[in-house]
Amino acid sequence: MTMTTAGIIFVLSLVVALVAVYKPFGDHMFRVVSGERHSRVERGIYRLVGVNPAAEQSWGVYARSVLAFSAVSILFLYAFQRVQDHLWLSLGFDPVVPHGAWNTAVSFVTNTNWQWYSGESTMGHLVQMAGLAVQNFLSAAVGIAVAVALVRGFARSRTGQLGNFWVDLTRIVLRILLPIAVLGALVLMLGGVVQNLSTGTEVSTLTGGSQTITGGPVASQEVIKELGTNGGGFYNANSAHPFENPTAWTNWVEIFLILLIPFSLPRVFGRMVGQNRQGYAIAAVMAILALASITLTNVFELTGNGTVPQAVGAALEGKEVRFDVSNSATFAAATTLTSTGAVNSFHDSYTALGGMMPLVNMMLGEVAPGGVGSGLYGLLMLAVITVFVAGLMVGRTPEYLGKKIGAREIKFASLYFLITPALVLTGTAAAFATGNNSTALNAGPHGLSEVLYAFTSASNNNGSAFAGITVNTTWWNTALGFCMLLGRFLPIIFVLALAGSLARQAPTPASEGTLPTHRPLFVGMVVGVTVILVALTFLPALALGPLAEGR
Repeated sequence: MTMTTAGIIFVLSLVVALVAVYKPFGDHMFRVVSGERHSRVERGIYRLVGVNPAAEQSWGVYARSVLAFSAVSILFLYAFQRVQDHLWLSLGFDPVVPHGAWNTAVSFVTNTNWQWYSGESTMGHLVQMAGLAVQNFLSAAVGIAVAVALVRGFARSRTGQLGNFWVDLTRIVLRILLPIAVLGALVLMLGGVVQNLSTGTEVSTLTGGSQTITGGPVASQEVIKELGTNGGGFYNANSAHPFENPTAWTNWVEIFLILLIPFSLPRVFGRMVGQNRQGYAIAAVMAILALASITLTNVFELTGNGTVPQAVGAALEGKEVRFDVSNSATFAAATTLTSTGAVNSFHDSYTALGGMMPLVNMMLGEVAPGGVGSGLYGLLMLAVITVFVAGLMVGRTPEYLGKKIGAREIKFASLYFLITPALVLTGTAAAFATGNNSTALNAGPHGLSEVLYAFTSASNNNGSAFAGITVNTTWWNTALGFCMLLGRFLPIIFVLALAGSLARQAPTPASEGTLPTHRPLFVGMVVGVTVILVALTFLPALALGPLAEGR
C-alpha cells in the first residue's frame, strides 16, 4: 500500500467516524445545555459558589461572568507557577520566571496553550495536573458556553436573557468533557501513553552515557488537550513524543478527539433553533473547508518541491516515521483548522506551500470546524455577514433564522473579524520594527513566515508554532500574551453582544425575499465569504512569506 493510499484511507475513516457520531453526540450535548434538571453534584457546586441556577443573565452579565472567571483563573495559574518550588511533586524545578508565568497563564486560560518552555524540564507534576490540565477543561467549557449563548440569541425572541454562564460551565465540564476525558485517557493508556507520578528513570544510552526519562500524568492531560482543542503538550515534542502519541492508531484517536466536539456542535445549533437542516448547512461549510485544507496540505507535502523530497517521494524532514508524511500532514491540518495547536511534526520543516496551509487555516478564523465553541460562533458570525452581503445584492433587508440583520448586528459581526487581523499584522510589524524578528532562525521569506506564524497562532488562540523562532524573551512572552488575551475575549464580547441584540428581536416571518439558509447556494456563499475575507486581508503578508518562498 502506498503512502498516498494509506493517507486517503486514514482520512476517510475519520470522516466516517465523525458522521456516525454527529447525531447521537450532538443530541447528547443538546440535552446537556437545554435541560432544566440539575444533578446533586451540580447543585452542590452552585451552593458553594453562591449561584442561583434558576436565574438567567443578560448578555452583559453573561460577558462579565466570563471575564471575571477568566481573570481569576489567570491570577491563580500565574501564582501557581510562581510558587511551584514549594509544591508537592515540583520535581525540584525553580519557580517559573514572571514573564513566562504570565504568558503561560494567559495561554492556557484563553485555550491557546502556546508554550515557550519544555514541559518536562520546567513544570512539576502538580502544576501540570492541577494547573494546566484543569484549565484545559475550563477554557474549553467557556468556549462552548459562549457558542450556546449565541445560539440562544437566534432561538429566543423578545427577551434579554441568554442563560446562566455558571450553569452552562458546570454542566459542560461534568456532563460532556469529563466523561469523555476519562474514557479517552483509558484508551490512550491502552495504546501506550504514560500515566504515572514518576520523577524520572535513569537509563544507559548506546554511547555509554546516561539519560533521565521523565514520566508523569500524561494520558489524563493528553486526552483533554485534544478533546478541548487546547494543544499544550506534557513534553516539548508534544504529540510527536512517543509517551504522548505512541502509534499510528493513537494518532487517529487524537485527531478524532480534536474534531469530535467542533463537528458535532452544528447539530446542537440545529436542534436549538428548531431546524436541523440549518445545522447540516453549517456542518457542510465546515466539511468543505476542512477537506479542502487537508487535501492541499497532503498534496503539498507528498509532492514537495526540492531535490531530496522528490528523490524520496515526499517531504520527510520534521516528520515522525511512525506516522509517515500523510498522517502528519492530516494532523497538522486538523490542529490548525481547530484551535488545538498540538503538533506531531514540525511545521517549520514543511515545504513552503505545505507550511502555508496551517497559516491559512488559522487566518480563516479557525471555523472549519474551529475550536470547541469558538468554531461554531465564528462560523455563525460569518453566516451573519453572508446574509448581509446577500441582502445588499438583492436590495432587501437581510434576515437569518427569522432575525433581521441591521446596522447594529453587522457592526458586531464586522468588529469580530477585524480584531484578529489587526493583532496579527500589528504584532508582526512591531516585531520587525523593534528588531525582535532576529530571534527567527531563518532570514528572508521563511523568517517572515516564522514571525507571522507566531502572531497568527497567538491571536487566533491556536498555540502551535513553526518551531523556528526563539520566543523565550520578555518582549515575546509579553507581546504574545496580550495578543492571546485580546484575541480571545474581545471577540467573545462582540459575540455575546450580538446574541443579546438578536434575543430582544421579535421573530420576522419568512417571505419570498428571504434567502434560504439551509440550501447549497447559501453553503457556497458562506465558503466564498470566508475565503475572500482571508484573501483580501492576509494575501499581501502571505505573498511576502510562504508564497515568495515557494515560487
